[in-house]
Amino acid sequence: MHMNKMKGFTLVELMIAIGVTVVLMGAIYMAVNSAQRHSSAIERKVTAQQDIKPALDLMAMEIGMASYNPPTSSAPQQLLWVNPPGGTGTCGSTVGANQSCRGIQEATPNSIAVEMDISGPAAGSTSDGALGDPNETIRYNYVTGSTNQYITRATNCAGGNQPFLGNTSVNTRAVRVINDTLGLPVFRYFNGTGTEIFPTTADQTPIPNIRRIDITLAVETEHVDPNTNQRRRLIYSTSVIPRNHAIP
Repeated sequence: MHMNKMKGFTLVELMIAIGVTVVLMGAIYMAVNSAQRHSSAIERKVTAQQDIKPALDLMAMEIGMASYNPPTSSAPQQLLWVNPPGGTGTCGSTVGANQSCRGIQEATPNSIAVEMDISGPAAGSTSDGALGDPNETIRYNYVTGSTNQYITRATNCAGGNQPFLGNTSVNTRAVRVINDTLGLPVFRYFNGTGTEIFPTTADQTPIPNIRRIDITLAVETEHVDPNTNQRRRLIYSTSVIPRNHAIP
């Protein structure tokens, strides 16, 4: 009569089983970690896009309204254009230095001031011949520097350059504007034949000839991409035709 001997796992078998388990757990950890890193990178990109796209759309819409100045029978249109907020002088009672520039009183590679008479004093009126209503005088300015790199927006005569894209607080901003790092102007200007023109702070005489404005916003995420250990960069651009600026 034979009795079957009960056999357990040998030491070698146990070591093999433990090794296989460790490998499987390591593979699962790497897969989960990779998914988390990829998700974090996508989240940073989406956050940056949510900042830059609406900013570019608003800039294009407001700049496209430059020189909108519907005539009225009750309000004279002379000396309508005023010094922009954040520009030279105080907006409002101070008349713009160059009335021939009309609704673009400032145009440089890093700043632009647009003006439009879009509101009237009463219901049904299209214009009151003055630039005192909300969002009728707007100035965008790109602030450069290693610790800044953001765009401000000032409205109406009160001035007050408010952070618009790329806050100055490192702990809260999602992106920093890096046009200067990449050597890209924020604004480029073209005349009616498509030739680029170059108004500057010292020479604003080309402004009346502006027929198209290209806006380029280059940004990088404030925090690094965990997959590459680099900040993710995005570049958005659009062209704006300020149609009213072409009307004499």
